[in-house]
Amino acid sequence: MSDIGDWFRSIPAITRYWFAATVAVPLVGKLGLISPAYFFLWPEAFLYRFQLLMIPLIMSVLYVWAQLNRDMIVSFWFGTRFKACYLPWVILGFNYIIGGSVINELIGNLVGHLYFFLMFRYPMDLGGRNFLSTPQFLYRWLPSRRGGVSGFGVPPASMRRAADQNGGGGRHNWGQGFRLGHQ
Repeated sequence: MSDIGDWFRSIPAITRYWFAATVAVPLVGKLGLISPAYFFLWPEAFLYRFQLLMIPLIMSVLYVWAQLNRDMIVSFWFGTRFKACYLPWVILGFNYIIGGSVINELIGNLVGHLYFFLMFRYPMDLGGRNFLSTPQFLYRWLPSRRGGVSGFGVPPASMRRAADQNGGGGRHNWGQGFRLGHQ
């Protein structure tokens, strides 16, 4: 259980709270602690009480990540592999095929594109003015930190220490091997 706790505490603060909310909010609605009607998007609530759209937010973050990692190969359903820069558009197309509305995905992609252009392309590639910058109070509240999270697929630190003590992380010494067709 401490491995899960260590992993959760090693996640950057914003991602930790976002992850916790994505688990807790549906659970609260399913258990009936809060009426599920509060989780629907009502135009009046969005326009006059400024409630956030979750799908466009996720898609905009995904779009920026995909542009920053353009050449990384990602996997989609059934092992389909392609470059990360196409992932937001593949998700949009997939949702269209299964019959969902693509308006939210399209809004997220457009907002992500606008952010990526104003934050990276225009100032860095085209030599333009930097229109977007992180407010200083966020640096005071959430300082930049290096390390901590090493990515998915990496065992927790406690397991890495145990594997190192066992001499090689449980890998088997298969020997030197021989080339086929030679004696």
